[in-house]
Amino acid sequence: MKKIKLGKSDLFVSRTAVGCMRMDSLDSREAERFVHGAVEMGLNFFDHADIYGGGKCEEMFGEILKNDPGLRERILLQSKAGICPGVMYDNSKTYLLNAVDGILKRLHTEYLDVFLIHRPDALAEPEEIGEAFEILHHSGKVRHFGVSNHNSMQMELLSGYLKQDLLVDQLQFSITNSNMVRSGMEVNMETEGAPDRDGSVLNYCRKNHITIQTWSPFQYGMFEGVFLGNPRFEALNKVIDKVAEKYGVSNTSVAAAWIFRHPANMQILTGTMKLSRLEEICRAEEINLEREEWYRIYLAAGHILP
Repeated sequence: MKKIKLGKSDLFVSRTAVGCMRMDSLDSREAERFVHGAVEMGLNFFDHADIYGGGKCEEMFGEILKNDPGLRERILLQSKAGICPGVMYDNSKTYLLNAVDGILKRLHTEYLDVFLIHRPDALAEPEEIGEAFEILHHSGKVRHFGVSNHNSMQMELLSGYLKQDLLVDQLQFSITNSNMVRSGMEVNMETEGAPDRDGSVLNYCRKNHITIQTWSPFQYGMFEGVFLGNPRFEALNKVIDKVAEKYGVSNTSVAAAWIFRHPANMQILTGTMKLSRLEEICRAEEINLEREEWYRIYLAAGHILP
């Protein structure tokens, strides 16, 4: 299992990160089998958020850690906070400190390896965030920090008030949702993909050694569904299936390999609770798509080369 360095840290993490946002769809035994099965595959990085399942996902994971004390030192835990669903985003110092305490309690752990701000808060005071991070770091509750769904200037502003490096930015990215690369190739054009909606976040992360964790790597739109096997994306699936046949892997493996092929060295954030699908994603690490194959898949998704 290939591991990559997370940001500027000394953390070496599995290229595939296990997202636990759907863990509450399993019963306790299924969840335990899933976590141990993932670790046996060589996956060591697990992602949470305080809102996943209203906190139940972290509680279930915490019970697994409680029942297997040796597991905690074999894995890296990441969680996020800052979303009050349907109400507001809150990146205030008080909220973040309380949120981390709640996360640690639910996960039955004394520390997080990485803590992320889940969404940018329009009313955020970067000084407060810096103070919160310093308290969490000094107390030993959080070892490293990052963000989610932030653009380059939001990170640049925040970094000016932090003593710690931002290691991670979680961003939506897939074959169909690929504006981060589209805008770069359609720059200075009047084409649909030309607008830079992300503030050059891809190049910013690469320049500053911030690891991009890709969420919804197999979906299109905003949680509208998967593109794999979807008749709406017939041309794309024909190309993916042909490439999959060449390498003797599944379409899932090819879709993951397409992301891994990008030189930004991204980390895929999964959402599956099926070990078989995790295995398919991990197999993508064995594939190095040819440049022409990568572009053929890109074009089949309806993108253009102006």
